[in-house]
Amino acid sequence: MTEKKKRGLLSWLGFGDEPSEHEKSNESQAQETAETIEVEESEGADSGDKTVVVADRDVCEAETALTKAESDVLSEEDEKDEEPADEKPVIQEQIVQEQIVQEQIKPTESFFVRLKRGLSRTKANIGAGFFGLFKGKKIDEDLFEELEEQLLIADVGMETTVKIIKNLTEKATRHQLKDGEALYAMLKDEMAEILSQVEQPLVIDETKTPYVILMVGVNGVGKTTTIGKLARQYQAEGKKVMLAAGDTFRAAAVEQLQVWGQRNNVPVVAQHTGADSASVIFDAIEAAKARGADVVIADTAGRLQNKSNLMEELRKIVRVMKKLDDTAPHEIMLTLDAGTGQNAMSQAKLFSEVAPVTGITLTKLDGTAKGGVIFAIADQFQIPIRFIGVGEGIEDLRPFQTQEFIEALFSRDE
Repeated sequence: MTEKKKRGLLSWLGFGDEPSEHEKSNESQAQETAETIEVEESEGADSGDKTVVVADRDVCEAETALTKAESDVLSEEDEKDEEPADEKPVIQEQIVQEQIVQEQIKPTESFFVRLKRGLSRTKANIGAGFFGLFKGKKIDEDLFEELEEQLLIADVGMETTVKIIKNLTEKATRHQLKDGEALYAMLKDEMAEILSQVEQPLVIDETKTPYVILMVGVNGVGKTTTIGKLARQYQAEGKKVMLAAGDTFRAAAVEQLQVWGQRNNVPVVAQHTGADSASVIFDAIEAAKARGADVVIADTAGRLQNKSNLMEELRKIVRVMKKLDDTAPHEIMLTLDAGTGQNAMSQAKLFSEVAPVTGITLTKLDGTAKGGVIFAIADQFQIPIRFIGVGEGIEDLRPFQTQEFIEALFSRDE
């Protein structure tokens, strides 16, 4: 991270202006409430206004809790519309259990094989799909027009497409290229260059305990599921993880996170639907410090009806965090659904204006023909792409690697 970006992050987190008396009162009340609530692993704790920690229980207790996990647990992957706070979506418990079990099954194929298969629809438009466009063709204006059309169909976006065409035209002229297949190889390098600028894996700073990851993004992009997968992966690395169910607006988000915690013995700090999100996250960080947890991953609401409300909510969360750790959050990660194409660009623009996003997770690259949006996101925002998702399994969420992605995209093997 450059010094300039660090200053920008600190500037946003400081906010310049003092919060209003009303905000101070609310924050004081939230802090006092959090401090009076003893976060403990109790089997019969009242779940009304007190924080509930679903913590390291034995397998039997976890299964019992899961059986009671209510039939209203709704996978965020499938939810596209927000539900009112007082209405609970209904879904069969068996479906929820089968989904999570499926996500936890360890794959037998390599990630590269799964990545190639996951990108099959995107490859039809760009990458390997370009080979038929270039093969046996001479380099002329018509070829570049066809290439431009293909890039736009794949949701690479107008600005990034124009940039790619301009660079290729200059290089082809400079090298006096005549053969279309030679241009194909040059295009592969050009697209790899765009992605290499944002290849920056998330490294947990062990000097910051707990390391706080604040997850942001609209509902339906797979944010809550991504949190569960990250928690499981960090746990497998030997890290102690705690989750904060900060999306208190949507009951399904809280309960889905609790199911993830119960299945993997990861503590989940949660309150009742409609509770103050900042208070929940405050409790989680406080509990993580007391327990010596290494990582806290905090969910947040994904409501976009009012940009100013979203901004104020995130600012309040950060201010409350800083009462316990003035360096938190250490990562603000935006989750985007690749299948939404240019809508993902709009979301990236909004959230980068609302908060200093430091990383992006791009989900659902499998099964979409709009995967080219990754190039537009990388080129236009220059925000590190931390993870990509190409399937439902835990192992299908992986740190982003440019060369691996480009080779899978341009591979002509099925």
